[in-house]
This record gives sequence, C-alpha cells and structure tokens, in this order.
Amino acid sequence: MSRIWEKYKDREERELWQEYRKKGTREVRDFLVEKYSPLVKYVAGKVAIGMPQNVEFDDLVSYGSFGLLDAIEKFDPEREIKFKTYAMTRIRGAIFDELRSIDWIPRSIRQKAKQVEETIAMLENKLGHTVDDEDIAREMGLSVEDLQSLLTKISGTSMISLNDIWYLGDDNDEVSFMETLESPANLNPDTLIEKEEIKTVIVEAIKHLPDKEKKVIVLYYYEDLTLKEIGEVLEVTESRISQLHTKAIMRLRGKLMRMKNALKK
Repeated sequence: MSRIWEKYKDREERELWQEYRKKGTREVRDFLVEKYSPLVKYVAGKVAIGMPQNVEFDDLVSYGSFGLLDAIEKFDPEREIKFKTYAMTRIRGAIFDELRSIDWIPRSIRQKAKQVEETIAMLENKLGHTVDDEDIAREMGLSVEDLQSLLTKISGTSMISLNDIWYLGDDNDEVSFMETLESPANLNPDTLIEKEEIKTVIVEAIKHLPDKEKKVIVLYYYEDLTLKEIGEVLEVTESRISQLHTKAIMRLRGKLMRMKNALKK
C-alpha cells in the first residue's frame, strides 16, 4: 500500500471530504482516487459488455478515470447521497462522452439503430401498445431472425444512447438516464421539478415494458448485474439479453423523445 493510503486509511471519510472541500489538500485527493479507483474498473467492465472488440477495456478505464477526478472535485458531502453512487454516474458519463467524441460507431450502424428505434416508436404510437419482434420485423421487411441479428449488431449504440437525449430545451440543461435513477439529490434545484417529471415518465415507461425487457432494465440498472449474470437469472443467452436491452432502451427513448417534443410546444 502507498504511504498516502497508510496515512489516511483510518480517518473518517466525512472528515476527509470536509478537509478537501476547505483546503483542497492534494494528498487527500490522491487518497480518494486510490480508494475509489477499483470503481472505475468496475464501471468500465460493465460498459465493455456489448461493445465491439475494437473498444479496449484499458481505454474505458482511462476515460473513466477522468470521471472519477471530476466526481471528487464536484461532490458535495453535505448532500444526502453516497459518493460511490455519485461517482458511478460521473465515471459512466465520462466514458460515454469520450466514446461519442471518437465516434467509434460506424455510420451504417447508427442509421440502422435509428431506423429500428423510429419503427418501434411509430408502431407503438399508432397501435397504442408495446409491439413484439414479429411486428417490428414485419414493418421493416425483415425476418424475426434478421431483426434479432440486427439488434445484436446495434447493441452498443443503446449503451451510449442513455446519456444522449435527455435535454429539457435550455442550453446546458440536460439530465442523463443515470442521474434520474441514481442521484436526484445532485440535480440543479431550478430544474428539479422537470427532471422529477422525467424520472416519473421513465418509471412509468419501464412498468409498461414487456416482462423480460422490464426485468433486464431492473436487473441491469437497479440491481447492477451484468448482461451475462442477467442471462443466467433469466436462463437465456447473453446475446438474447443484449437484444432485449437494446429494444427496451429504444422503447424508453421513443417515449422520452415524445415527452421532450411535447415540452417544446
């Protein structure tokens, strides 16, 4: 263990946060980085699942490290939220931000993802209920097998999309899906009401997902299981869980986009 770890490991964490907020002590910051660095690898590991092979785990860890530093700088120990919860949101967001900036998803995959998402949204808006693979495949002129293969190919885009679209209309006024689930105490009070409304819409949308998709969302985002672990729970392949996750996110995005458009009117 490092000298800094030995120096601070027995101190109360709340006391350390107070010292860092007041004095900005570099050693305290380095201790917090060392203590929570395993969290970066944990989040990177979850993000890596479903990503194509050209996305390196070590790169995700590097991107996430910036999120951890950002979380340490911005965390308010007076708020009623655990640092671990707050940091996971920042780490995940930093990874997604960097992945978007390097534009790792081929344009053809983005276009296909958008086509599937728009098809689901159109059908569910038109029919007034959730649609299954057969409905989606029929509308797109595909077989069910081809649709499921396509969902597997575009699964990586659904991971990124969670942090892409939750804007309320004003500049710099955004909220990620993760923030609505994990850290409402850290939202700007001026827009908390609107963002609580978004959270309510998300929760209601999740309730109306098909049963298996609902279970995937709950187990992945609330119970913190990996897609592989969810597959073991539901007794289906990891590939099938990836497909279910992708469809669920597309349904949620469609509902949130309709809400977003309604807010603009």
